[in-house]
Amino acid sequence: MASVLTIILNWRSAEMSLRSAESALAAMQGVRGAITIVDNASGDGSFEVMEKAVTARGWDQGETPVRVLQSGRNGGFGAGNNVGIRAGLPPGFPGGVRPDYVYILNSDAFPAPDAIRVLRDHLDQNPGTGFAGSFIHGEDGTPHHTAFRYPTALNDFERHIRLGLVSKAMKNSMVAMPPLASVTRVDWLAGASLMMRMDVLEEIGLFDERFFLYYEETDLCLRASRAGWPTDYVPESRVAHIGSVSTGMGRWQRIPGFWLDSRLHYFAKNHGRAYAAAATVFAALGGLIWRARLLVQRGRDRMDPPHYLRDLVAHDMRRGFGMTPMPEGATPEHDLPLWAAMPQSREEEI
Repeated sequence: MASVLTIILNWRSAEMSLRSAESALAAMQGVRGAITIVDNASGDGSFEVMEKAVTARGWDQGETPVRVLQSGRNGGFGAGNNVGIRAGLPPGFPGGVRPDYVYILNSDAFPAPDAIRVLRDHLDQNPGTGFAGSFIHGEDGTPHHTAFRYPTALNDFERHIRLGLVSKAMKNSMVAMPPLASVTRVDWLAGASLMMRMDVLEEIGLFDERFFLYYEETDLCLRASRAGWPTDYVPESRVAHIGSVSTGMGRWQRIPGFWLDSRLHYFAKNHGRAYAAAATVFAALGGLIWRARLLVQRGRDRMDPPHYLRDLVAHDMRRGFGMTPMPEGATPEHDLPLWAAMPQSREEEI
């Protein structure tokens, strides 16, 4: 049977990541593979806590071995997962072989006992599919929006104007897709629970490390699709997800620069600078109409962090509607060697 490398990325949430790893271990029963927890340079003792817990629980010696790695820098979601992917390649994977699939799991996500096997079996049975992802729900069972269409200038306008007539007219092109009851081909899936065919990663490269957080899985799915590898949503694979434990998204008092960077980089990289500028204009126009409505319909939730629209426009203009510069220490996705040497000792890792 095909083998799976499961990767959990930790950022200052050691106990949550260990809980996620425990769920993943149960879900890996009967699945040949290994689990790698990558600490994304938390700097709060997370690495030591997780390393000690894995050893104390005997997870490092089990049928599905678990190991904890230190990324060495907090390069964001994509960069941290790239560390885990490279570390799981020969000779780092059990038996010294290359895993068939890479499964990325959020540190605040907990797969059902069959969730990983269902995704593996789906990819086994559909050799033309590149990626497959799960039905994500809250701990109370509430479905989360995790299946999406690609962002465009027009659906960015719909997202900002928040007008029922516009949303109704664009219902078949809105980014967030309605709940899906059966296996469905989608544009992209949230990276909270996503299995990727290793052959595809070898062909298209790993995550683009210019995305610190957000839009990185959108970009990866788009690159796979352009190479002829579509993405499937598989609701039989169920994963509970708390959400925003590491990012604190629900508590944002100001839109962070990394979100603005990622949004602009996605449009400029995949559609060009002129299109990125058009997307910003459409977003600003929709946002201004929404704010005009708020002046009439007082008491309604603004639904944006303070100064959001001003920050968005100023950021994109300041950047000239261009791509995000390569961060120090990052590697562009087209030049990410899968067979890069990895640190062999804790001292080298740190």
